[in-house]
Formats: sequence, structure tokens, C-alpha cells
Amino acid sequence: MKLKVNGQPVDITLENEKTVGDFLKAFEEEASQNEATTTAISLNGTQISPDDFDAILNEPLTDSTEIDLSVISKKELIDALHETAKSFADLNTLLPDVPVQLQSGNDADASATITRLTEAMESFLHITRLSTLFPELYDSIRVQDMDMGTFFEEFHAILKDFEEAMAGKDTVTVGDLAEYEIGPRIKELSESLAGIKL
Repeated sequence: MKLKVNGQPVDITLENEKTVGDFLKAFEEEASQNEATTTAISLNGTQISPDDFDAILNEPLTDSTEIDLSVISKKELIDALHETAKSFADLNTLLPDVPVQLQSGNDADASATITRLTEAMESFLHITRLSTLFPELYDSIRVQDMDMGTFFEEFHAILKDFEEAMAGKDTVTVGDLAEYEIGPRIKELSESLAGIKL
């Protein structure tokens, strides 16, 4: 059997594992002891979807079996959350300039800041989804005593209003939302993420 973890070849000696399911169970037990978990599985070059997972469990392990696992650790997620905190802190210094940039015709800089905000939020959503694999970590991500589900629900509505104001070039609403709604939430989120510990 050939094994790769996060794209890197790993030497492995099988003990009593006879099937793909046996191996995955043993691997996940070992990963769990190291506060890590598997996020994706490829078997013989084919990405295994959650719907196909049960079908591969009884496949026998052979010399030609190739398993490629994507693994993430709790520490990696916390590091990613801390990096996201820095990104949000940087954005918080840029957001107040957006309405002024729009009013002065500097749409390129305003758009660049909005793009950074969008990318930071997409990255944060991805990291948050992965953090659900570690429930105690996910539960520790709070903003103003709100869990992430509540925070995202509230924040999504504000971002939608912001997007509409941007599309309509309503600089007054853009400014108000950036200064009084988005900025403070980004600041609180940044501070909350920066404070997360192992």
C-alpha cells in the first residue's frame, strides 16, 4: 500500500489492517491522539465523497492500493484563525476610507478593500467549517457572546445591504455601514480570534 498525507509520501507498516476501512479507522485513531483529523480521502486517484465513503470501507488493501489523505490539526486551525484575526485588523483600518475613495472617484482602491474583505470572509468561513471537526474549538469562537451561526446570520444581512449600497454607489450608506456596522464587527471578530488558545 502507498500512503500520502497532505500530498507527502509516508512510510507505513500495516499491522492487522486488511481493508481500507481497517486502515482508515486506525489512522483516524492515531490522528485523534495528535489532535488532528482527516478532511478528505482519495483512493487510487479518485476523490471519495461522503456519499461514497461506506462503499470503499470493505475494499481489500493490496500492494497497489494508493490512499491520499488530507489532514488538519487543531493547532493548524488555531494558527489560521490567528492569521485571520490579523487580516481583519488590517481591514478595519482600511474600511473607513472606502466611502471617501468612492466619493473622490478612487473606485479601484475601494474595490480592492472590498475584495480583501470578501476574501477574508470566505477564508474565515472555510476555517470555521473545518473547526467544527473540533467541537470545543468551534464553540470557543464567539463574538459578543454570539456563537458563529448567530454572528454569520446577523453579519450576512449587513454585508448584503453593503453590497447593494456599493452597487447603487450610495456612498452615504456605504460609509455608514463600513463605519458603524462592518468595522466594529470586524474589530470584535479580530479580537475574539486573536484570543483563541490551544
